[in-house]
Amino acid sequence: MPNSVNTNVGAMIALQNLNQTNNELMTTQARINTGKRVASAKDNGAIWAIAQNQRANSRSLDAVRESLQRSVSTVDVAISAGETVSDLLLQMKEKALAASDTSLDSTSRTALAEDFGALRDQLAKAVTNAEFNGINMVKSGGTTIAAIANANGTKKITVQAQSLALGGANVLISAGTTFSTASAASSLITTINSSITNVSTALSKLGTGSKSLSSHIEFVNKLQDSIDAGVGNLVDADLAKESARLQALQTKQQLGVQALSIANQSSSILLGLFR
Repeated sequence: MPNSVNTNVGAMIALQNLNQTNNELMTTQARINTGKRVASAKDNGAIWAIAQNQRANSRSLDAVRESLQRSVSTVDVAISAGETVSDLLLQMKEKALAASDTSLDSTSRTALAEDFGALRDQLAKAVTNAEFNGINMVKSGGTTIAAIANANGTKKITVQAQSLALGGANVLISAGTTFSTASAASSLITTINSSITNVSTALSKLGTGSKSLSSHIEFVNKLQDSIDAGVGNLVDADLAKESARLQALQTKQQLGVQALSIANQSSSILLGLFR
């Protein structure tokens, strides 16, 4: 290599190496600051695109979980109302059974009929007030739940409404049902028994639906955790590794500065040849 004051090849090489070290140092510092190996599409377009798509799926699962949680609450309110209805029917059966005793005086039977009517009206109120977020599953013409089940919204988990209203498909007692004689009270027992059986079946269906929704919430939580972990594997930086690399690059940077300084002195050394 010729000695020249016009072209300092050594300084050029030293500067190129120093610039490369500085670029690597900036990259490492950025990874340490953000905690990410791929923080933008500029870092790695393909990996960033994959990670971004998975982030979209993860955020969509937030909406899925919210839908499922609302649905669970709605069904649980319906179940609570159904349990109340079942308990009230048991008490109504007790009143009717007591009134069916032919040896009972009319005053006592009238009192039992009044209690029966109060329980009947309480049942109607329980059904009417079994509402969550504007949805009632147990009133006449109640709303069927269709919770979002996947990130695309193409799958649903359905829980059918179960009417527990007076005079409906399950509770066979109407709003005006009562008794005034032992015979009427005795006949009413069969209707109440059928209502109790129907309500138990309806509660079983609601309970199964609530369990399905809760199980799917657990699955969605696990799925979202797995997706988030996968995104982290794609884009997160290994900070221990980056810290070690930072130390090495800082040392390399200092050596590069010294090498450039030495290379820049080569032209002045040539002056010694002319002394």
